[in-house]
Amino acid sequence: MSGTRTVAMAAGLLMLTQLASRILGFLRESLMANFYGKTGVTDAYQTAFILPDLIYWLLVGGVLSSAFIPVFSQYIHKGNEEEGWRVASSFINLILLLLSVLVILALIFTPQFVKLQVPGFSTENQALTIQLTRIILIQPLLLALSGITMGILNSYKIFWPSALGTVLYNASVILFGVLLARPDEPETISGFAIGVVVGALLNFLVQIPALKRQGLRYYPIIDWRHPGVRKIAVLAIPIILSYSLNQIQVVVNSNLGSHLIEGSLTAVWYSYRLFQLPVGIFALAIAVAVFPTLNEHATLKKWKEFIHTSSRAVRMVIFITLPISVGMIALRYPLIRVLFEHGAFTSEDTLATAIPLFYFAVGISAQSVIQILPRMFYALQDTWTPVIIGIISMLANVGFMFLLVKPLQTGGLAFATSLAAMLNMILLLHLLRKRLKRIDGWRMLNTSLKTLVASGVMGIGVWLGGQWLTTLWGVGKLASTFVLIAGTFMGALIFAVITKIMGMEEFEQTLGLVQKRLKRNGHEI
Repeated sequence: MSGTRTVAMAAGLLMLTQLASRILGFLRESLMANFYGKTGVTDAYQTAFILPDLIYWLLVGGVLSSAFIPVFSQYIHKGNEEEGWRVASSFINLILLLLSVLVILALIFTPQFVKLQVPGFSTENQALTIQLTRIILIQPLLLALSGITMGILNSYKIFWPSALGTVLYNASVILFGVLLARPDEPETISGFAIGVVVGALLNFLVQIPALKRQGLRYYPIIDWRHPGVRKIAVLAIPIILSYSLNQIQVVVNSNLGSHLIEGSLTAVWYSYRLFQLPVGIFALAIAVAVFPTLNEHATLKKWKEFIHTSSRAVRMVIFITLPISVGMIALRYPLIRVLFEHGAFTSEDTLATAIPLFYFAVGISAQSVIQILPRMFYALQDTWTPVIIGIISMLANVGFMFLLVKPLQTGGLAFATSLAAMLNMILLLHLLRKRLKRIDGWRMLNTSLKTLVASGVMGIGVWLGGQWLTTLWGVGKLASTFVLIAGTFMGALIFAVITKIMGMEEFEQTLGLVQKRLKRNGHEI
């Protein structure tokens, strides 16, 4: 099977499972909005993830993609699996040891961290945040196990177990959240936190059978002297530094948001979830699928194939996410009404959430492209460059937040993220071109400009059509659902016709991928 076809099939599978996972994720958020609205209670829940996420991303998240997977993959591609498993065992044991120490310290100092994080919260909301944080702090250990397992399986180009795990994760959060919810008792939002922990456990367990089929070999060792372990450590140091400093923007965001009106952090979070939807379904799926192939090309020094594969991935991401970005701006009101406006979540909350969503949507394509570009550096076993660019972007983000939060409120916090993503993308592209001499830049630019024109025409049509339909049908749940569905189909049709007329290569690629997936599913049925 060719590398391109392998990447396409893997990306297609990941997109489908990511879509299922994201749908469950929005069902989870919708249920939470129904029970608790856009209030200080939901602000507390969103804030409770910051410390556990800090611990996880500090030691595991970034290290997996930038250090562990490239090194482990190198052993596999060179036919030295036994040594690869010894390196993996040492890495797993070391990470779990360090994580356990950090989790214990975090449990002890949670109150101090929360007070530093959200000084604008009321005493009651700070106490609830502390309670929820301590529940969710169990999650990093479980996510570390599932993340390492995912990294090993991805190195063998096996993606479905981890994809299924994310679906089970969200299903678990929904189940426990709904079973334990009591809208008149704010502390019962902890049901969603319990579901997070159980879901993380299921995410790990569902991957074990596939790992065993690959000949799982575990050794109770921490071999500091092994060159593979040392190589991971060298590659990981800049990532750890980056993610540590990156938390500055998270602290600034929540700190500034805690001083805005109650529920502001929830509005930012809900709109951020919508912002991440196309990034997670399409861009991250393509990036994860293409990464093992990029590693293989880099290991074997097939630079022509490396550039072709990465360019194709970037252009596909731009082609898919730019129209989604424009469409989300045009249909943001019916989108929020359909997903969140029921129960305790009011029409005023919809208007408030639409503000940061507009500014987040502007940066969807940039955020999507930077799911791929750092992985190109990681495949080259260069972790410092994306880290340095990430730090520059983080500092820019913080500066933008301070500048924009006063005039734009929640919109300023969102717009800062979009501007920082654009800066990050531009700098990474520039340095990749210097490093590789060529990155197929003209084709990327050509795809971007054509897609932007088609998306702009589509956006005008969708907005006018949506306004007309809203005038006729109103803003009720059923009417908003109709406007959202009609606008989506109208936008897809307009965009498809324009890009077909333009003769865009990406249109044929996307259509071919969908047809292959449908044909394959038809045979399976």
